[in-house]
Amino acid sequence: MKLANETLASLPKDVKRPRYDRSALTAGIVHIGLGNFHRAHQAWYLHRLMQDGLAQDWAILGAGIRPYDAAMRDKLLAQDCLTTLIELDPAGTSAEVIGSMIDYLPIKDGNGSLISTMADPGIRIVALTVTEGGYFIDPGTGALNSSHPDIQHDIEHPATPRTVFGAIVAALKLRRAGGHGPFTVQSCDNLQGNGTITEQTVLGLAKLADPELADWIEQQCTFPNSMVDCIVPATGTKEIALARQLGIIDAAPVTHENYRQWVIEDNFCAGRPDWDKVGAIFTDDVHDFETMKIRILNAGHQVIANAGELLSLETISDCMAHPALSSFFKKIQREEIAPYVKPVPGITPTEYVDLIETRFSNPEIHDTTRRVAFDGSSRHTGFVLPILRDALDAGGSIEGLSLVEALWARMCAGTREDGSAIEPNDPQWHSLTTAALAARDDPQRWLNQRQIYGETASDQRFSQSFGYWLNFVWQNGTEAAIGAYTN
Repeated sequence: MKLANETLASLPKDVKRPRYDRSALTAGIVHIGLGNFHRAHQAWYLHRLMQDGLAQDWAILGAGIRPYDAAMRDKLLAQDCLTTLIELDPAGTSAEVIGSMIDYLPIKDGNGSLISTMADPGIRIVALTVTEGGYFIDPGTGALNSSHPDIQHDIEHPATPRTVFGAIVAALKLRRAGGHGPFTVQSCDNLQGNGTITEQTVLGLAKLADPELADWIEQQCTFPNSMVDCIVPATGTKEIALARQLGIIDAAPVTHENYRQWVIEDNFCAGRPDWDKVGAIFTDDVHDFETMKIRILNAGHQVIANAGELLSLETISDCMAHPALSSFFKKIQREEIAPYVKPVPGITPTEYVDLIETRFSNPEIHDTTRRVAFDGSSRHTGFVLPILRDALDAGGSIEGLSLVEALWARMCAGTREDGSAIEPNDPQWHSLTTAALAARDDPQRWLNQRQIYGETASDQRFSQSFGYWLNFVWQNGTEAAIGAYTN
């Protein structure tokens, strides 16, 4: 059955579907970045509220700012913005169709439609999933990278911006001029302090383009921090075929694990849905939840993904089924990551490591090592290196973390140990590969990428450990290096 409003009643009986009248929904949220994660996570929480007869005026309008978003827009509009969520549990597979998104805005140069929609007073939240590397952060200073060509364009052409942040500033300018008040800007990306970073980027751009407007934004808008968690693989032919096996023709189904968590700072200037009624946690202490998840789950992904690529292991569950890699993961987590994580209500760092080990090992989740290893230049910088710096400051063990960095450098050389080529998998792939090949003879050449390592590259203990492990990996191979560390 082709997914559409008119076919909902005819879907297989075991497929859950919206019980609410979608034609009566009105928009309250614009979400920019309609990838799989958003639809499996934030859109699902809203859908659950709607199933209970709540939040009918908080429906989502999807949006994108890049030309490649147009293909997703076409797919979703063709099925009335419905999405099939397929839960992959070892105990059994189940499907649910969600309908909390009601439209997808046109994608055009200058982002005029996006700006005018966000300027509408009915929009009270603008949410984002634009990836960890999409916030224009200068790695050297941590501030807005004002020299980036897209940011420069938005400063010079504020009415026709290229970036999501330029569009937000332009929309807020129209709202201020029309006396309509602010909206909340809600980041849903895996960044520590994601709300604070979003505020920094929006205000930094506004100050350069219109300082008076920047003052108004700072006084009126809010940018709540949050922690988001659900493993959501990319969609390919396998996932589309799985939806068909379940009786649904969906051009963009989403598979996900049977676990979700959303921890949010309750800081919304124009109201919000009652997400806490369907399992979200509102707290003033997002940071500790966020640190636990980013360090143990996100950094944990980087611990195994590069090694998995080198060993030609296709998925994260394949990595966890590999005895050497599984031991590697456990030792680093318990000895070099968990010591720098605080407990949160209900779970200790060690218990969370056990939970993540179970989640990563789920063989039903086809989460590829390639997807997890993508954009290592952002993910190692954001997830792994802060732990390394804490370990160096504390005088703790860094051997495993140094080996993780060495395996990343070896992976960026562009070949697996079976001789097959690794296709470009990072926005900075060319420069990473150049540095990785040079580092085979001189490991410091890799650490000299100051935009990634900063002053950490000058730490003698780290540079010596990294050099030792990189030479070991090149001479003896990935599995031998992991064995030398774990035994």
